Amino acid sequence: MKQNPIKLSLYLCLLLAVALTSCSGDSQSSKGRSSPTSAAISSSAQVVKVTAAPVNISQSSAGDAVIALSISPGFHINANPATFPYLIATEVTANKLEGINIGAPVYPAAVKRKFQFAEEPLAVYEGEASIKLILRAEANAATGRKSLPINVRVQACDEEQCFPPATINTTISVTLQ
Repeated sequence: MKQNPIKLSLYLCLLLAVALTSCSGDSQSSKGRSSPTSAAISSSAQVVKVTAAPVNISQSSAGDAVIALSISPGFHINANPATFPYLIATEVTANKLEGINIGAPVYPAAVKRKFQFAEEPLAVYEGEASIKLILRAEANAATGRKSLPINVRVQACDEEQCFPPATINTTISVTLQ
């Protein structure tokens, strides 16, 4: 049985077009990294990336440690304070570090957004959010570089649902001069 070459060519072009369309549908990019899809999320840590800039401070002085949260497009995390007590607020905790007094975290202003799953707007963070910790070195603190362990607890959500919360651990490099 002989195939019609024109029909075969049209069929192959259609098949190629469908394949290319389906391949490009799930790859949104934000600053060089791909965004996870809701179906692939098993933890909020897949949606939120945490980085902390190094801090230099002198004895008897203070400095700001900045913890940067990068939230994948299409997702948000609850602000601190959260809109309702049953929501899991974003929370930064720092371990103790000899010679350094650590102040309470300073959370950014929240964005109020209305979602399908809530009757009223919720206080959230989206995109990029920075949390500050004020570090004060004691007068007799030993100089040198130290690592301050921090924990960032988040719960990520999309437009329809929330995902299991996660505690993301990182460190802040603190140099005492």
